[in-house]
Amino acid sequence: MEYLLPPLAYLMGSISSAILVSRVFAMPDPRTVGSGNPGATNILRQGNKAAAVTTLLGDIAKGVIPVLLAQALTHNPWVLALVALSAFIGHLFPLFFKFEGGKGVATALGVFLALNPWMGVALMLTWLLAAVGFRYSSLAAVLTAAVSPLYAWYFIPGLPFLLLSMLIAAFLIWRHRTNIQRLFRGEEDRIKLIGTADREKSGH
Repeated sequence: MEYLLPPLAYLMGSISSAILVSRVFAMPDPRTVGSGNPGATNILRQGNKAAAVTTLLGDIAKGVIPVLLAQALTHNPWVLALVALSAFIGHLFPLFFKFEGGKGVATALGVFLALNPWMGVALMLTWLLAAVGFRYSSLAAVLTAAVSPLYAWYFIPGLPFLLLSMLIAAFLIWRHRTNIQRLFRGEEDRIKLIGTADREKSGH
């Protein structure tokens, strides 16, 4: 029974929150506008905050629910790690949407929140500090991914979860490769912080 959990997790991860939310809100397919990424950030670029928040929560839930279900049915750490990875891979390469998925940041957060809430909190704080400090969402995601194996080693001891965090980190950094290239070229969009945009417009 427990070995059916990873395929189920992959199918759950394959449900694209961004595409479904866009249809509900009568918005364009996120794969055809903006960055072309079916994720909350690209939904936000279309100017609909409610749709973006709904997408974000949906992507996090895709990571949380399969892991919690697996934890209720097995204590096998390898199965739990494989379930978490499968949900994440489902988001990246969704079966139901021609394998055109998002970058996986929110779903990765979801699986780690379910495995250990404290690790989830540490990841969120790391992203927030990096985003506020550098004002690049993509750079914050890459830096958070890079340190996530250290968090896994501390909060979720065991080889299965260390390997899981390393694989997820590698996928996250790879999925942000075009963002990294734009960062080096100075072409990446900055995060607009409250009050900052007005100061920049006034020349201060």
